Amino acid sequence: MVIAGQQGARVERVGLPTDAEILAQLERIRLSAEFDAPDRARKFLAYVIEETIAGRADRIKAYSIATEVFGRDPSFDAQTDPAVRIEAGRIRRSLERYYLVAGCNDPVVIKIPKGAYVPTFERHVHAEAGPPTAASASTGPNLSGERSRQPWIWVGIAALALVLGGLAANALLRGTDTLESGARSVRPNIPKLVVTPFEDLSGTPQSAMITRGLTDEVVGKISRFKEVIVVTREQPERSPEPTGGPAYALEGRVRLDGERLRVGIRLIQRSDGSVVWANNYDESLETHKIIELQEKAAAAVATAVAQPYGVVFQADAARFTHSVPDDWQAYACTLAYYGYRSELNPKMHASVQECLQKATRQFPNYATAWALLSMTYIDELRFRYRLDRSSPVSLERAIEAALRAVELDPQDVRALQAQMLTLFFRGEVHAALAVGARAFAINPNDTELAGEYGFRLALSGQWRPGCVLISQAISRNPGPVGYFEAALAVCSYIEADYVAAERWARLADLRANPIYRVILLAILGKLGKTEEAREEQKWLETNVPGFLDNIRKEVALRIHRPEDQQHFIEGLREAGVSVPEN
Repeated sequence: MVIAGQQGARVERVGLPTDAEILAQLERIRLSAEFDAPDRARKFLAYVIEETIAGRADRIKAYSIATEVFGRDPSFDAQTDPAVRIEAGRIRRSLERYYLVAGCNDPVVIKIPKGAYVPTFERHVHAEAGPPTAASASTGPNLSGERSRQPWIWVGIAALALVLGGLAANALLRGTDTLESGARSVRPNIPKLVVTPFEDLSGTPQSAMITRGLTDEVVGKISRFKEVIVVTREQPERSPEPTGGPAYALEGRVRLDGERLRVGIRLIQRSDGSVVWANNYDESLETHKIIELQEKAAAAVATAVAQPYGVVFQADAARFTHSVPDDWQAYACTLAYYGYRSELNPKMHASVQECLQKATRQFPNYATAWALLSMTYIDELRFRYRLDRSSPVSLERAIEAALRAVELDPQDVRALQAQMLTLFFRGEVHAALAVGARAFAINPNDTELAGEYGFRLALSGQWRPGCVLISQAISRNPGPVGYFEAALAVCSYIEADYVAAERWARLADLRANPIYRVILLAILGKLGKTEEAREEQKWLETNVPGFLDNIRKEVALRIHRPEDQQHFIEGLREAGVSVPEN
């Protein structure tokens, strides 16, 4: 978490990007509609990046590119044939356009310097927190720190799933005796966020109009996240809050200098006035209409603050590490769910599911808890947890919980996400996608929803738009994204880019999850890595015995089109798995 609330504080990423970060950036570029380059240029870019990472930059010459990427014969002469130079120029222009239009906030910048073919890699460095400059204003929203994933934080939060699940479940259990004889609470405590009117530092009619509109946009977009309650108030109070009162205040300052706009945002802990998080967003009025500018900046703020794994989540998860305060146990169960999601570990799953079951009993009108509970039942089916239970039981429970969540709050995108998944795994794919589209229209800034909806689109056969949504969700999600990285491994597999598929799978590293192992197994089969494939198959036979016996049905449950199912099964067969014909 980055704290940059003081004037002049500088936020930047130091050190060179890691290989994993570079490969993730390559995939992000390739999946973007704004990277306008033909297939040959895309292969060119992937080749020079992979060779550089592998330590073979000295081999990157026009001749090697022509023969290994373009398929030219050994007689190729770079002096008389400009094909490689022309393609390199096309890639440079495509990269420049991509970073100008879509990648202005990407964490890694990839360039191919003129006169050379060896790429360079840099971390994105954000500007000083002072008056906006022309350079900073031209690059679009600048979200310092939101995108920096710190693995040590998420390892702790994954472990926290067991702690929070146990602590909250025990606390809820202690309270059930009184609940049986008395009326149950209507709603649990969840974080409250006071959004104060943003401050206009320029004092012009135009800046005043922008400031008022921006405040309204931020309130509207954050309110679509049901994990927080948004409160509007003229002035924030810094005195300690009673239990259940607003915990945080969001403050904004707007400065307009000609056509350059800077929005400074701070999240304040209301109990002591400390700055939890701060960011600057720079925009240019030259490139955006005012309403579009307000919407874009507000969307970035809402995503950073209110989404699962956002700054409010991080602050609360850290606060509840050792003990869960009275009356906050049900909310702690939802935090525990997202901790479990970071690893998709069966042990965490059982603890979190029990916690959510108790939360819904204590607070039967808590839509978000019902939605998350539904998704734990779905996980029993799709990840084959608790094999002693039959799949229909898990699906029926998931359907009931999802319907309850939607009935309680039809605008809760987590409830709609759960309903989308139940419909998908019931085989009603078109209905599932319709629900997903409705949820995405309600809150396109929720990266958990966007990624899951994108995966459903992809698995239904709409691979291109679905995989683009997944990639965008990864780039905007500050938390652990192993599940979505595994989804991109499937995307790359379907594109027959098995090298990229393996890289995404290795990045995901969900070693305790059987479906992850199946994805990796098919990839290894296509790559001819028989020894590694044998190890994956051995793990599956030991930890989920009998799972591979009915693998064709398991594949059909997830991948909708028969031709895509067959493609995936080919990889399993090449890995040594015996898959009977239909």
